[in-house]
Amino acid sequence: MTTSSSEFSVAGPRHDRRGPVRWLWSHLRRHPLHLAGFLGGSLVMVVLNASVAPLTGAAFDAVLGSRGDPASALGLITLALLAIVLARGVFDLAARLSSEVLAKRLERDARDELYVSLLGKSQTFHNRQRVGDLMARAANDIRQLSTMVSPGVDLIVDSGLTGLVPLFFIAAIDPRLLLVPVLFAMAFVAALWHYMRQLNPVATRMREQFGDLNAGLSQAVRGIEVIKVTAQEEQERRRFRSQARRYRDSFARNGLVQARYLPTLLFAVAMAGALWHGLHLHGTGVISLGDLVAFMGLMGMLGFPTQISIFTFSLVQIGIVSSRRILGIMTSESELEQPDDGHIAPVRGEIVFDDVTFGYDGGDPVLRGVTFTVRPGETVAIVGETGAGKSTLTKLVPRIYDVTSGRILVDGVDVRDWRLDSLRSQISTIEQDIVLFSRSVEQNIAFSLGQRADREAVVRAAEDAQAAEFVAELDDGYDTVIGERGVTLSGGQRQRLAIARALLTDPAILILDDSTSAIDSATEDRIQQAIGRILDGRTTLLITHRLSQIRWADKVLLLRRGELVDCGTHDELIARSRLYRRIFAHYDEVALDGLATGDGSTGASNGPNAGDGSAGGGTDRRRATAPPASRTDRARLR
Repeated sequence: MTTSSSEFSVAGPRHDRRGPVRWLWSHLRRHPLHLAGFLGGSLVMVVLNASVAPLTGAAFDAVLGSRGDPASALGLITLALLAIVLARGVFDLAARLSSEVLAKRLERDARDELYVSLLGKSQTFHNRQRVGDLMARAANDIRQLSTMVSPGVDLIVDSGLTGLVPLFFIAAIDPRLLLVPVLFAMAFVAALWHYMRQLNPVATRMREQFGDLNAGLSQAVRGIEVIKVTAQEEQERRRFRSQARRYRDSFARNGLVQARYLPTLLFAVAMAGALWHGLHLHGTGVISLGDLVAFMGLMGMLGFPTQISIFTFSLVQIGIVSSRRILGIMTSESELEQPDDGHIAPVRGEIVFDDVTFGYDGGDPVLRGVTFTVRPGETVAIVGETGAGKSTLTKLVPRIYDVTSGRILVDGVDVRDWRLDSLRSQISTIEQDIVLFSRSVEQNIAFSLGQRADREAVVRAAEDAQAAEFVAELDDGYDTVIGERGVTLSGGQRQRLAIARALLTDPAILILDDSTSAIDSATEDRIQQAIGRILDGRTTLLITHRLSQIRWADKVLLLRRGELVDCGTHDELIARSRLYRRIFAHYDEVALDGLATGDGSTGASNGPNAGDGSAGGGTDRRRATAPPASRTDRARLR
């Protein structure tokens, strides 16, 4: 069975990721036309530009020479210079346009590749990451790649050609004139290599400091409510100023490295040496005055790569550091392997935990040797003290994490052998912390179906989830754009939208993770009705501390410190388990009376199938007509 290192991927070329330069080249070479336009246009433009100096020297010789017609010669030279200038402008435009297109396409392709990579990373990977640092890499570091190509690489190519092409023209005048420019080129390369070695760690630290700064800002914005409630604005201000100061210091160190840049000084020495050497050859009659003028004009062209290199190579170095940071995310090992030829089938709902042990990041086990079986259509309540591993257990079913040892079977197939999109599309989870997006109500309900859901299906799901009434009261109804994470809605409204989302996907397996723990009793009545509709005919794992919901379950799993210590119906565990009774000992007498009489918002009458007497697939399942709890049962809870 072939496997992929990511949970999600798209078809496309496999890039060479052994290094940032190879990775960047793998993107640039995908656009050969623009690459050829950039390199070819730059070469022709520099050659035309270098030909101006010899023509200028020829004009001097024509004026100073005693033979021929100077006016005719100057006229031809003028026409040639005019043609060169016009042609140079055309090729320069083509080269600059091609480089700009290359830069933007590199930015687009790299951003898309990084986003796909983030979608394919496991939950364990995302748990380790700081959101602000990820955003810095996805936004600022990606943008640095575009800046690296244009103007960075663009100017480097221009300056590199401007440093090489004049040497051929100088050699054409007289090879002996190459002495000074060749010595300067060797010294320039050595000084540039030394400069890049000093700049690399400074640029790396500068990008890391920006990531830290952005991560701190993201955390402060996300936790602004806590900061304001606890009056810690001044503390967060000091923290941010400290991070901003470190980022500023990185820029200052970058400036110190640039201040010690030697090629500009070397170029001044080279110009003086070239003039002395040219005058000496002219004095001995080896070259004419026009040749000397052309030689010094060509030497002057070497000033462009010297002056611009301090800027361009800084951009390239920062771009390489940014690409290394991006590759650090994309090439990080994934904890989950996606089987390319994995099992695909409709889920019936059987779940088997076979001696499952699990720990986060190789730490102490959160679950130890858990074994149980859930038959299709059963409702299983999972209870236990805080930290017992209840939520962790439910996250192993859709393979958000991989077990450390043992195995989990869905319909007799190990979850590691399922194709993830097939398995997860048939499992819905409603958690206490509902995740909604800053999109319309309709798009949030239809999120799990993408573009496949129509308005009628969305409205029907909202009605079944008891959400249609409050949606109708919104300004734009189902087209109302809700705030990020649903902050413009109440807790009950968010949970009813989550229930509508689950109803729309019609999952075979439903996971309810304490989904009504923060809901008031009036709102819970409606949510209980919606949940009851969902449970019918589906395998359900129910994490809750509400007795009214636990009594719906066919059986109850009792966890303690990651171990399954007991399993049975609610009445059986009440009778034999001291731990089970202690978990519910904090319930007040009012809640117990509501349970016993079957009324109130948490009573059994609010459960699914209330009043119809249906069993729904289990002997104790969803017993709306269950006998009231006796005083003895209530006493044992105490």
